[in-house]
Amino acid sequence: MGTVWELDFYSRPILDENQKKLWEVLVCESPMTIDRSPDDLFRYAKYCTNSEVNSIWLGSALQEAIAQAPSPPTTVRFFRRQMNNMIVKTCKDLGLEPVPSRRTIALWNWLRDRNETVYPQDPNFQAAAAQSPTVRYLAQTPQRLPDAVEGKQWAIVTLEAAALQEMSEWEIDFSEAFPLELANLEPTTPVPGLLVFSDRAFPLAAWMSGLEMAFLKFDPGIPPRLLLESGANNSWILANLTDKTTQAEAQNLEDLKKQADGVHFLAVQGDPDSESFNGFWLLKEGLGV
Repeated sequence: MGTVWELDFYSRPILDENQKKLWEVLVCESPMTIDRSPDDLFRYAKYCTNSEVNSIWLGSALQEAIAQAPSPPTTVRFFRRQMNNMIVKTCKDLGLEPVPSRRTIALWNWLRDRNETVYPQDPNFQAAAAQSPTVRYLAQTPQRLPDAVEGKQWAIVTLEAAALQEMSEWEIDFSEAFPLELANLEPTTPVPGLLVFSDRAFPLAAWMSGLEMAFLKFDPGIPPRLLLESGANNSWILANLTDKTTQAEAQNLEDLKKQADGVHFLAVQGDPDSESFNGFWLLKEGLGV
């Protein structure tokens, strides 16, 4: 996939000399693996006056960030739907792939920290204008998985957070993760996950790797379903929950997610006895949704 960046370009609760909100571009590297230290991720920040907000200014800032980065990006994730047109145009002009995403975990943590510790220190900070970063999206009707990659069996399981730290040593064909320092977890915290078993496990994992995975979600509607959220607003039906037992298991997944600061995982295997994974993705819900 190459180097992936996460980007936000939006107004901040700080006024300029004309009493207009300052804007700011934030760029940080997506960690991609569980063993990356958040402190080692590339970061870039630059303020922008309200009158300068346009794709030309943003493009210039991104070029400056690229010049400073140890590794230039190929892909740029962003979560603000309001800025879609400007960010998409700017990225394409620079030969970068823009990706609307709910997987901007490192960026959202950085934004939350700046809201708490950086912006309030500015003499022109306006407390009434401060707000938490949010991910807003328009939910779409959940889609069925393609017939060729449907799972045949699934199970909800848990792993201690400490066990997940060994993920980089596991045999996995397709994966993505993030350092657990980006979540408030003790080593003994049980992290829930969904194991999907399929006789076409490799094609299923390969297909899933092309999704911009966000999180798993229990939908208690009619009929109750277990969903995989991806991209900016896509939703996929992983399983129809036809009985009280499976519905209770899915609800338990939701309860455990809350106890684990939204952290959970999705894994794909050929069968329950396999010692390797065709796919394993660490996920996190709770980016202000």
